[in-house]
Amino acid sequence: MVKRIVGLYLVLIAALVAIHTVVEPLYHVSTLDQPYSPVWPTFDILMAIAMVLAIVFAFLRKRVVDDEGVDASVSREYIAANAVFYGLIAVAILFFWSYFNLLSEAYNPTGSDAESVLWMIVDASMPLVLGAQGVFLMRRTE
Repeated sequence: MVKRIVGLYLVLIAALVAIHTVVEPLYHVSTLDQPYSPVWPTFDILMAIAMVLAIVFAFLRKRVVDDEGVDASVSREYIAANAVFYGLIAVAILFFWSYFNLLSEAYNPTGSDAESVLWMIVDASMPLVLGAQGVFLMRRTE
């Protein structure tokens, strides 16, 4: 039951991020003082929680597949578990680096254009990996 609830949360966050990423340019006028919608700081917290949950459950999934043994042939589940786990790790690295960069005004290793591109990559790829992990968890009957 916990897996299904976490899976539903991941799918909802994936949908929320995907939809908001697409519709934000339709309602928000960017300025130098407010380049992004004021909704993103709230979403960032929800996204951070989702990323941690997704990585934990993806790691548990990957560990089960890895425990099947070295001699086992490569299966669809092996590829899926590894792709989702390492995809989540890659997105999490970009997400948390960008998120902590927002929280620390003193740290600015890149310009605003590079930060925008990183957030675009995160906002486009996070729904894919969160959605994949969320659907997997919701389908499990255990």
